[in-house]
Amino acid sequence: MEQQFQNSVEQSLYHYKDGLGRFLQKTPELTKAYNAFTEACFKEGTLTQREKQLIALGISLATQDEYCTIYHTKGCIDQGCTEEQIFEACGVATAFAGGAAMSQAVTLVQECISELQQKKH
Repeated sequence: MEQQFQNSVEQSLYHYKDGLGRFLQKTPELTKAYNAFTEACFKEGTLTQREKQLIALGISLATQDEYCTIYHTKGCIDQGCTEEQIFEACGVATAFAGGAAMSQAVTLVQECISELQQKKH
């Protein structure tokens, strides 16, 4: 049965999670170690999970990682970030990564926010 998606963000998140699941089957030790490491990195600490998601979004933009940009835009929303906070983090990323980060911020991030907010309503 073919998977049905409400929007492109949902489809991208599904493809990432599906690919990670298949990767886990082929490289269980490596994937489990990676998942444990990233889980530890995003635990609440001196920085809040919200701050960590904003940092991760900025890094995702700067490195042009589309799946991580989508994932961490969702993470920012899930952690209660406002659009203004998300866009400010995007601005900081563009200060370091220039036009490439800005192109992702004005397209992909805005699309993610719009689609994820529609899903909530």
